[in-house]
Order: sequence, then structure tokens, then C-alpha cells
Amino acid sequence: LTTYTNQHQILLDVISEMATAARMPVPKVYLIDDPSPNAFATGRDPKHSVICVTQGLIDQMDREEMQGVIGHEMSHIADYDIRTMMMIAVMVGGIAMLSDFVYRWMFFGGFGERGGRSSNDRDNQAAALITVAVVVLAVVAPIFSQLLAMAVSRQREYLADASSVEFTRNPRALLRALEHIAKIESPLKQGTAGTAHLFIVSPLTRDSDDKE
Repeated sequence: LTTYTNQHQILLDVISEMATAARMPVPKVYLIDDPSPNAFATGRDPKHSVICVTQGLIDQMDREEMQGVIGHEMSHIADYDIRTMMMIAVMVGGIAMLSDFVYRWMFFGGFGERGGRSSNDRDNQAAALITVAVVVLAVVAPIFSQLLAMAVSRQREYLADASSVEFTRNPRALLRALEHIAKIESPLKQGTAGTAHLFIVSPLTRDSDDKE
């Protein structure tokens, strides 16, 4: 941290409190230098977990709202959602790389264009079929992976909301935080489609109903 403030200490205290309520080790804390309020949890298990929050969350949330957000993320750690979400992030990222490769490959000519014509019509037909199959995969796979990520995380978000209420013993805490975030039309600068499902709200939009 370049400047350690009282709000940073409040955040650390809240994370410690929520870890105690969840009966878990206190996770490591990382800061994203971005004015958009958001947060996510990651790691492979409660003993090796991380909670990342944006500077915007620290600056704009009061203690009660922080408790709601951190309680929500702590639930993801306790239920091992972080492991599932990390696997989805790798899958979505891999498919995105595949799509980018295919588009670049097609742009530079695909089968047989750069190295000259194929020796016979059969080779041309095989190359054409492979090209069509790869292009279809490149178009459909990212859509499928995003739908899978949303379907899996949507159900886990509902459970995390309920657990946040259990940890904070305050049903209004998370609701107030989400209402606060929804009013701010500022997408996360570092947000990408491949990691959007990790965050408490989509880093690409400011729609509280689009929780991933």
C-alpha cells in the first residue's frame, strides 16, 4: 500500500472478524488499485486463500457494507467455491486463447494459403472441413464456456449470500453494499470476460442483478 489509512485497518479487522465467524484461517489480503468497488476470493483451500478488494471498495464502503461483502467472499472460501471458480477461469481463458489463435490463423491464410496450393482436391476438401470445424469451435466454445461459468457461479452466489447473512448476522449488510455498487457506473479497468465470474459483481457492468 502506498498510503495506509484507517479504512485499510477497518478492512483488515472486518476480514479477521469474518474469518472468526466462519471458523477459518484469516486469508491473505490484496489490493487492486482501481476506483470501482469490487472484490473476489481465490485460492485452492481455506488455508491457502486470498481475498482481493479494490481501492474503490475501501474508499466507498462503510464498515457494515464491508462486512456484507467480505462475509460473501468468505463463504466462497469456506465452501471451496474458489477452487471451482479458478478452474473455470483457466478453462475460459484457455478457450479465449484458442479463439484468438484461430482468428489470427484465419487472417493469415489458414490451410494451404501461405505455403501454396494443395497437391489435389482431396487435400483441399479435408483442409476446408477442418477449417470449418475449427472456426465453429472458436465461435461456439467461448459462448458455451461463459454460459457454463454463469450457470455454475449463479447458484454458488445465492449460497454465498445466505452465508454472508449468517456470518454478519445482519441481513441488510450485503444488500446495502450491492445497492451501493449498483449506483456506481464505473467498470473495473482490469476486468476481463475470463475473470468476470470471480467478482462479487460483474467488473464489466454495474448491474447488481448480474452477479456472477
